Amino acid sequence: MEHTQLAGTAPPVLERGVRVPAFDGLRGVAILGVLLFHTGHLPGGFLGVDLFFALSGYLITDLLLREIDRTGTVSPVAFWGRRSRRLLPALAVMLGVVTVVVWARGTPDLLRTTLSDGPWVQLNLVNWHLLADSAGYWDRFGQGRVFEHLWSIAVEEQFYLLWPILVVFLARLGKRADRGVAVFALVASVGSLLLMIVLLDPADPSRVYTGTDTRAFSLLLGAAAATTPVRAVLARVPRAAAGAVLTFLAAVIGVLWWQADGTASPWLFTGGLFAHSLVAALLIGLCAQAGDTVFARVLSWPPLRWLGLISYSLYLWHWPVSVLLTASATGLGAWPRTALVFAVSIALAALSKYCVEDPIRFRAKWAKGRSGWVAFAAVMTVLALLWLLVPAPEAMTVDVTGLT
Repeated sequence: MEHTQLAGTAPPVLERGVRVPAFDGLRGVAILGVLLFHTGHLPGGFLGVDLFFALSGYLITDLLLREIDRTGTVSPVAFWGRRSRRLLPALAVMLGVVTVVVWARGTPDLLRTTLSDGPWVQLNLVNWHLLADSAGYWDRFGQGRVFEHLWSIAVEEQFYLLWPILVVFLARLGKRADRGVAVFALVASVGSLLLMIVLLDPADPSRVYTGTDTRAFSLLLGAAAATTPVRAVLARVPRAAAGAVLTFLAAVIGVLWWQADGTASPWLFTGGLFAHSLVAALLIGLCAQAGDTVFARVLSWPPLRWLGLISYSLYLWHWPVSVLLTASATGLGAWPRTALVFAVSIALAALSKYCVEDPIRFRAKWAKGRSGWVAFAAVMTVLALLWLLVPAPEAMTVDVTGLT
């Protein structure tokens, strides 16, 4: 007998692996926020990174749990191979092109920091390198280091390295992997928040903002939203109310983006970032369950989805473009320069996606299996040689003979 769902009742939990077009729109919103922040137009736009984190935690955990449902375990090596094919080609091209441009056209100071930061970007440890180099997040965007924005990519990559191992371990502890992952992710996210509060330096919160341990809650809350226990809770939201709830959650995020202002908003580092990540995770989880709402359809608007589809490369390119196309170099005012940075960054991101990312990710057979790992080793070797062979500027010297 066929059953029909009554209007206003909660929908069933959505099957794993179903494509959610609204997620691409969320990526588009997130990258717009980051670009507007870095061009000086949206003080809280940096929170777009947290939206990226929560979405990454959700999607990666959903992927891992689907693999466990299908095979009973997860192959971390296969997972890392897929991540490398997805992320490394665009990153490697950007690193190479930007380094050569900085060597040819940049100032000695910019080239010096580029060659210093590059190897740490390659090792996915640049967030810790910048902290060790006393490069404060909230003051360094004036001087400009072309790779400084990649601290967030490093945080994600470190998560990708450890999370599949933890998920396999949790899956082996009991029969219900979802429940163990949900509990661990929620408890660990609270621990990450407490660590942020304990380690916070109000004068310079860079350590807690860019440290992997103190930012893990954004990824972990997204991960928790992908588990069956949390999905079941979200599925209880009545279909008639889902659109209103999504709109409310989006409004909360919008207010936070408008009000947050870095070190001028100390509440961010004592719970504000956690609250934003929690709201983002709930928004993501509910979007997956309520894809037929007006809100989800707005996020599925094709231009916004397309922006989300190129968001990874757009994130890679936008900051080097912004550093190199300064107001003094272009002679443009704030908004005309912003338009130029947007146009150049989007063009480079589109070239990266269609000429580098998609061909290697979807069509290059050599990028898989043993030959893929050989290619990975070759790319890493070329990057290592790049940092060694590009001539570094001479060290600055100070003439002290006339100071005696």
